[in-house]
Amino acid sequence: MGSDDNGRARNEKVSPMANDLRKIDREKEAAARASLKFVKDGQVVGLGTGSTAAFFIKLLAEQVKNGMRIRGIPTSVKSGELAASLGIPLTTLDECQEIAVTVDGADEVDPQLRLIKGGGGAMLREKIVASATKQLVIVADASKQVPVLGKFPLPVEVIRFAQALIKKRIEALGANVSVRAGADGQPFVTDENHHILDCRFGEIRDADRLAQELNAMPGVVEHGLFIGMASVALFARGNEIVELRR
Repeated sequence: MGSDDNGRARNEKVSPMANDLRKIDREKEAAARASLKFVKDGQVVGLGTGSTAAFFIKLLAEQVKNGMRIRGIPTSVKSGELAASLGIPLTTLDECQEIAVTVDGADEVDPQLRLIKGGGGAMLREKIVASATKQLVIVADASKQVPVLGKFPLPVEVIRFAQALIKKRIEALGANVSVRAGADGQPFVTDENHHILDCRFGEIRDADRLAQELNAMPGVVEHGLFIGMASVALFARGNEIVELRR
């Protein structure tokens, strides 16, 4: 084997981190595939946002190509563009206010199926779609299953006028708060033209109370605590699918 071949051999070595990422992607796809059983012909389907939801959208598009008749309501511009590019017929909440099933990801899920969502910045539309959904199915890799919420920073979407005020009030609740930045280093802007505060509380022992406190703050558009909304969570753990129901 010459030097070129040796070079290729060295380049083809996969780092442990790359192996871990591939494993997580396989788990995400497995969880997304398992969620297809909840989607029936003729339904209106909520299309979640994020890497695991993207697997679901791609797998659902295969079902559509095979003859399944559904209409999708995306939870973000990005998910809508992906679904449209793959041939999934789309509709809107203006046309349909009842959704049979929504499949979406989560950043954390606790044993009571309370969620932290919003890592992708879409929790406002995600929560609106979830609120109109009969059955919210959460798909995730095993790392998203936690005993207590809070290791992942809680996203809070705010109107810009109130940003500094809300940041101070959330810090008074005990969080370390930062304004989310986009790839350009400027504040991240949501699909609804708001900013996001990422709030690090540590373990959130009373998620219900925190949700109420955030809901009561004028200027908070929405937050990433989804409580009492998920019906089912599907976690892929290696080759196994773990199903939790509320």
